[in-house]
Order: sequence, then C-alpha cells, then structure tokens
Amino acid sequence: MDSSTAREQVLDAAEELFYGRGIQTVGMDDIRGASGVSLKRLYRLFPAKEQLVEAYLERRDARWRGRLAEFVARREDPEERILALFDWLEDWFGEDGFRGCAWINSYGELGATSERVVTQVRLHKEAFGKYVEGLVAAAGLPGSLAGQLFLLAEGAMVTAGITRSTEPARQARAAAELLLRACRAG
Repeated sequence: MDSSTAREQVLDAAEELFYGRGIQTVGMDDIRGASGVSLKRLYRLFPAKEQLVEAYLERRDARWRGRLAEFVARREDPEERILALFDWLEDWFGEDGFRGCAWINSYGELGATSERVVTQVRLHKEAFGKYVEGLVAAAGLPGSLAGQLFLLAEGAMVTAGITRSTEPARQARAAAELLLRACRAG
C-alpha cells in the first residue's frame, strides 16, 4: 500500500473514531486497529496524535464546506440561498451518527492545550463566517446581517449536538426569515 492510500485509511479511521467517541478517548493503537495500518507506518505518517487531529480537522473542513456550498448553490434566489444554509444544517443534524460540530467538540476537548487544534477550529469558523458574508453580500443585504446569521447557525449546531434533534435548525431558520423580513422592510 502506498503512502497516500495509507494516509487516507488512517484519516478515515481517525475521523470515525474521533468524531464518534471523542479525541481524548481514542489512542493511536485504536487508529492502527481501525485503519489496518501498522503502528510504525502510522507514526511515520503522523509523528504525533496532535498532527493526526490537525489533518482530520483539515480534511473534514474541506468536505463539510464543500457539501454545504453544493447544497446551497442549488437555489437560484440569493435570499433562498441564505435560508438553504439552515435547511442543510437540518439535514446534517438528522444524519446517523451526528454528534455536533467536530470543531466545537475538538475545541472543547483540546482548545486549552493544542495550538494546532485551536488554529484549525479558528480557520474553519472564519471560513464559514466568510461564506455566510458572501451569501449576504450576494443578496444585497447589510453586512451586519452576516454575523447574526452566523451566530444563529453556530447556536443551532451546539444545541443540535447536545439535544440530538433537528429542531434547532428549524428554529434558527425561522429566526433567519424574521431577520430577512426586517432587512427588506428597512
């Protein structure tokens, strides 16, 4: 098996285990067992668990933001694209194995001790915030709305992760609709 295949197998196993059980409860031996990659090779690919966590968050970020953007882009109307963000969150919250936001969870576990994790979390949240800003700008709405929508989405993620319910996405969408109506009314 070549290095890129081994790396993908390790990252697949890490994602499933870290997201499903939490980062601190998963050891490198667990990753070895789930990936089928020898411990020696695993440590050659990722000399420290922190580097593996960083790579897991980086890869998940690209996939997460790509799925969101693809879903939202299916809507023609710029304001409908804003609301589609919350529809996508509802679908995500309803997926089997949903355990909340991987970045919020990782920050909760390692934010006080891992600068690499903090960096990945901040990069992800900044990119998501900029994405929301882009949706708001494309709709010709006031820029201040982006921060409000971002907080609605983030709050829905935290609440859905705790309650294991899709309802927070519907509630956040309803609040977003009110904000959009208020902006249109001037």
